[in-house]
Amino acid sequence: MLTNQQNSNPTSGAPASGTSALDANQLAQLQQLTQGYSPLQLAWASGYLAAKSEMSPVATAVAAATQTAVSQTLTVLYASQTGNAKGVATQVADAAKAAGIEVVLKNVADYKAKGLKTETHLLIVASTNGEGEPPDDAIEFHEFLNSKKAPKLDNLKYSVLALGDSSYEFFCQTGKDFDLRLAELGATRVADRVDCDVDYDADADAWRVSIVESLKDELTAPAAGLAPVVQLPGTQAPASIYTKQNPYAAELLVSQKITGRDSAKDVRHIEIDLGESGVTYRVGDALGVYFDNDQALVEELLAAVSLTGDETVELQKSGETLSLPIKQALVEQLEITQTPLAFVEFWVQHSGDEQLAEKVVDKNTLREFAANHQVVDVIKAAPTAIEAQLLADNLRKITPRLYSIASSQAEVDEEVHLTIGVVNYSFNDNERVGGASGFLGRRLEEGGQVRVFVEHNDNFRLPENPETPVIMIGPGTGVAPFRAFMQEREASDASGDNWMFFGDQTFTQDFLYQVEWQNYLKSGLLTKMDVAFSRDQAEKVYVQHRLKENAAEVFAWLERGAHLYVCGDANRMAKDVHNALVEIVAEQSGKTAEQAEEYLTTLRKGKRYQKDVY
Repeated sequence: MLTNQQNSNPTSGAPASGTSALDANQLAQLQQLTQGYSPLQLAWASGYLAAKSEMSPVATAVAAATQTAVSQTLTVLYASQTGNAKGVATQVADAAKAAGIEVVLKNVADYKAKGLKTETHLLIVASTNGEGEPPDDAIEFHEFLNSKKAPKLDNLKYSVLALGDSSYEFFCQTGKDFDLRLAELGATRVADRVDCDVDYDADADAWRVSIVESLKDELTAPAAGLAPVVQLPGTQAPASIYTKQNPYAAELLVSQKITGRDSAKDVRHIEIDLGESGVTYRVGDALGVYFDNDQALVEELLAAVSLTGDETVELQKSGETLSLPIKQALVEQLEITQTPLAFVEFWVQHSGDEQLAEKVVDKNTLREFAANHQVVDVIKAAPTAIEAQLLADNLRKITPRLYSIASSQAEVDEEVHLTIGVVNYSFNDNERVGGASGFLGRRLEEGGQVRVFVEHNDNFRLPENPETPVIMIGPGTGVAPFRAFMQEREASDASGDNWMFFGDQTFTQDFLYQVEWQNYLKSGLLTKMDVAFSRDQAEKVYVQHRLKENAAEVFAWLERGAHLYVCGDANRMAKDVHNALVEIVAEQSGKTAEQAEEYLTTLRKGKRYQKDVY
């Protein structure tokens, strides 16, 4: 881009002041200088040069036209923790470009929030993290919007698509926050906010089509006196052809139980062959896994609602109508192992059962009931016949499960490894097994096919500097990404210190990847490891207790720049660990609890405190 200094230097051989055009040499220089400019940069340079020409009437007209062109832009921002919002925002941006709209697509972390006052059209796609918190990338943007520094936005038109999970209390909270605050600042909605559940594809598609159609005429009107702006090709490498919408049919190589025979848990080490797919991933990413439901569970459900399984139903998928038997739909297309709140509410109404209605009198009891009952158990609580199509209409589509990747491609090449705890419990003398975990850990034979895709997670990355120390906290299957971290640190000869906190129930039955951790300690790659086995003594000990026992050293590592990572259970472990960290920072630094929270927030903003929790 041109700078003031560059333009203040006279160019040798410049034409006389009365000359109206550039000579051949100057034109070649200008073409070379602007060769790599984006459309917006070209427009800016045009306006800048117009201003330098002492703002003659002609220059004034050019500058005004340039400003018109720049304003005809749609900005699409995404706030994404694991990648879903980014994927939807990218689809929106692509659709807008195809309609001839000039688009700027950005992560909110890369967007200068003060620039909101110059925007005219804005779309935000936002996920919600944890208990109603914004994704890590959106913390500063969220704070700015809700601060006194936020500008009036009377000239802004906007819409928000919120992604969330209705099983959480603060469903789509980040999107709601953005939507309400933009309205408070004077912005005008071009479409109402859409709140999407985990099965978000249809709602997101409808929002995208509606938004692009409503903005197309306004944002593609040609600017007078200017040639159409050309969208230059991007410089990013092409994305994999295998995505959530087009998964890769991979081969299951290994499904090996890695907990002891007397363990209360069934944890599997899974190895999947990516073959010649070209699928690549980075440590910290997740693998999306599609699955088929258990045939026996489907038969039990059909019997509970007096259906044979042969009844034909129609389902909408990717804009197409599928016509298939209800049994096939229940096996391949419909979610029956995770129960949405909406299905419980529907079944209360459909069955008219007063006892079931009493169990879900408020949102908290409804949420708890849904979390502990699969669809068939909700039905059996108030058995009632139902038409096949009505049942299908009230079940949501199967959504792929995301698992933290437990390997580095620097170590395993065309493989990807996972660490999966098989969901397994008894309910009224019936065994209940998780959908994807049961598929990979129990039902799929080695050599069988599983459809997968990579979900990139830029909010869970090793530090760029290989000398930076890292602290990893991953009890249970939360150990998975840290196995990948260690493989990556070893392959890259990273010299930074590594400290692992691991916990589970018992040392003898549940020490996942014990031999690997011992080898890393022996080689010196793993600087320190602290373990907490809760049931090996009378008083339960967890990873947060080990953190507090090492408070001085933990804080010393943070003060010398360590990056801190937490992976595992979001409901209890991650909260307990965070509270322990607040205590550690306050105790070791003399800060108040509020100041300690601010300290950790600063670490999060700097990507030094990252979480992969579920």
